[in-house]
Amino acid sequence: MDTIVLTKPGEFEFKQTDAPSAPPPGQALVRVRRVGICGTDWHAVHGRQPFFTYPRILGHELGVEIEQINDTSSGLKPGDKCAVEPYLNCGKCIACRRGRTNCCANLQVLGVHIDGGMRSQILVPANKLHKSDKLSLDQLALVETLGIGCHAANRANVERGEWTLILGAGPIGLSVIPFVQAAGANVIVADISASRLKFCATNMKVQHTLISDETLGKKLTDLIGGDLPTVVIDATGNSQSMMRCFDLVAASGKIVFVGLFQGDVTFNDPNFHRREMTLLATRNAVGGDFKRIIQLIETGVVNTTPWITHRSPAGGIVESVEQWLKPESGVLKAIVEF
Repeated sequence: MDTIVLTKPGEFEFKQTDAPSAPPPGQALVRVRRVGICGTDWHAVHGRQPFFTYPRILGHELGVEIEQINDTSSGLKPGDKCAVEPYLNCGKCIACRRGRTNCCANLQVLGVHIDGGMRSQILVPANKLHKSDKLSLDQLALVETLGIGCHAANRANVERGEWTLILGAGPIGLSVIPFVQAAGANVIVADISASRLKFCATNMKVQHTLISDETLGKKLTDLIGGDLPTVVIDATGNSQSMMRCFDLVAASGKIVFVGLFQGDVTFNDPNFHRREMTLLATRNAVGGDFKRIIQLIETGVVNTTPWITHRSPAGGIVESVEQWLKPESGVLKAIVEF
């Protein structure tokens, strides 16, 4: 079967590998149709992804079609089109027992810790498949990306009318926007890129966009009427931006870190205590997030139209990635078709 392997940083190989065997109990054999490429994949390409080894078959944003299934309790059948929840959890650790499967102590993420979906077929647990009779394969491949933003918004517990700042208008920041909008928040997006902010205003209907510079704090208080936002969600994965959040959130406010970098975050403890801030991390998503996202896309609450900007057939991945890595390519979301 067709398989794409990241053999080392910056080097993909398109090759033929053996197809999987018939699915064991509780598993399904799926035909991979669409694979989205996200920030985690780009970090792996650049050699900057934590908890990662080479060679690796990438691919955790998947739109698939069931070919065989060995599970009678799921209600799924061959031919069903599904999004894949790529977080394989143990079901036994304390996080799993509390329903926090996204941060399982023994978590294995497809395409990160173990080989993923950049291949024609893959075996996956039946309970990690989320069916839709309405969504396209492209849309199904976007569900995992949106899951990151959905889970972050859930962690923030944004209230209607609450001023909420999203730092970073890359794919992760964009994935947060529709869910804080759905919560009824007053959304502000800040980024260093004017073109990304224009995208947010035009395609994501964000009313308030600000260039992120040394005057951002003043811009925020001018906008809000002397106050700072009570929720700040950092989606940059930039250490300086993450540490700056502590000066951009209102007293009694919350900071949520979605972005990840390899290093330490430091902050001034008296400032942290004086404002009685709440600091939250968010990781991956849970099954309920996938179900909610599919329903929101199906009903038109979440619009996926602007997302996919580039695509490539599997056999053209080497040449395509060379182009996508160039800053001028303007990649927001690239899709590989099998």
